[in-house]
Amino acid sequence: MSLYSFVVDAAARTPDALAVHDLFTGLSYRELDARADEYLAALHGRGVRPGDRVLVWTDKTTEAVAIAQAVLRAGAIHVPVPRGNPRERVARIVADARPALIITDHGDHVRDTVSVHCEDLVKGVTRGSAAAHCPVRPADPAYILYTSGSTGTPKGVCLSHGNAIAFVDWACRELDLTASDRLANHASFGFDLSVFDLYGAFRAGASVHLIGETLAQAADPLVDFLLDRAITVWYSVPSALILMAEYGELLERGPGALRACVFAGEPFPLKQLKDLRRGWPGIRMLNWYGPTETNVCTSYEVTAADLDRTTAVPIGAPVAGDTVSLDDGEIVVGGPTVMLGYWGAPPQAGPYRTGDLGRYGPDGLLEYRGRVDNMAKVRGYRIEPAEVESALVTHEAVRDAVVLVVGTGLDARLHAFVVPETDTAPEHVELRRHCAGRLPAYMNIDASHTIGGFPLTRNGKVDRAALSGLVAQGADA
Repeated sequence: MSLYSFVVDAAARTPDALAVHDLFTGLSYRELDARADEYLAALHGRGVRPGDRVLVWTDKTTEAVAIAQAVLRAGAIHVPVPRGNPRERVARIVADARPALIITDHGDHVRDTVSVHCEDLVKGVTRGSAAAHCPVRPADPAYILYTSGSTGTPKGVCLSHGNAIAFVDWACRELDLTASDRLANHASFGFDLSVFDLYGAFRAGASVHLIGETLAQAADPLVDFLLDRAITVWYSVPSALILMAEYGELLERGPGALRACVFAGEPFPLKQLKDLRRGWPGIRMLNWYGPTETNVCTSYEVTAADLDRTTAVPIGAPVAGDTVSLDDGEIVVGGPTVMLGYWGAPPQAGPYRTGDLGRYGPDGLLEYRGRVDNMAKVRGYRIEPAEVESALVTHEAVRDAVVLVVGTGLDARLHAFVVPETDTAPEHVELRRHCAGRLPAYMNIDASHTIGGFPLTRNGKVDRAALSGLVAQGADA
């Protein structure tokens, strides 16, 4: 079995069923299968061979999905890069991946590379052309997702067909996906959340509906999309759902056809999560956890019982055949979803150390405690900012909070960025008094800043670097 076999099989079963739709165009499974084969013939004509990397630098379109299918059918490795990536970053990715071909849907390009526009790629290819699909093994690499590297250079997480299929098969069973489902694809193709949206839909013979990069941060249009497309399964980072709830009247307008809401990528602030759980009593809600290097490795279903919680919901129990353990508090993952390794580096040997901190709750479920690399020393004590954030959001006037350690050594200070529940923000002295009742004195905040909403990265996560920059500028956000 391969990732490309899902579309082939669905095209044989239900050729006229909708497979993928972007903001303008839809393709049935028959059309997607045929289009992928035409692109495959074009790739063969350009000398792409098994094991080659093909970098696809495009918007989120049905054509980009067909190209990805073609790359996999060639036995090559798909390297998706969102259109919003600047040329300089793409050039660094190119230097690492060394692709045989770059495919774009725009006029920008990287110097000294072999690039082709997707419209030009199929010129000269006879409509309906096909080439033999390359057989692949589960251990063969399927795609490389580039994440931010600690050195400033993007690093490529290389995953196999088997890695992805282990996760997708589990997810399809967990959510009881059927051909009648309609999945939203909010994440970019370069973000691991999109693996479920695309391949989960194809595995079930369902349809996937692509949300463009511009639309992904627009509250009202996102809610319109959810309702107009009759989405049944939604998967995104919590920030997107919070945006839709606060500025798009998500709860007031109702869930439409939605039956399952899944979130991952960052902790979901408890107050907003409770609001969503309370407002959607009939919708399944799941908290999935896992870094790009493992895709999803644990899951927790949020139920009405969680409305009585005063602390963050767990990240749950292992899934997809993975094993999850703690080593000195760090979450370590082994099993079939763990990556092959970083591209250009030695293969991954044994379990993957996530760099995330965890602990087991009284119910035996795993709880997320923040990042090992966020751990800092302030006033000589080790402090995890996530623990301070958890204390702050229990204040009735605080809707959300992010805590940063600014400075080093004797100058290290805890800065809290607080989103208030109303127009009236709690005073700094009140926040310190509140924290004093929940944290040891050395963990209390040194400064607080009121902010209307957090800046977000391209993947929809809180941009901590931007917040740190506000402190550096001496601005009171």
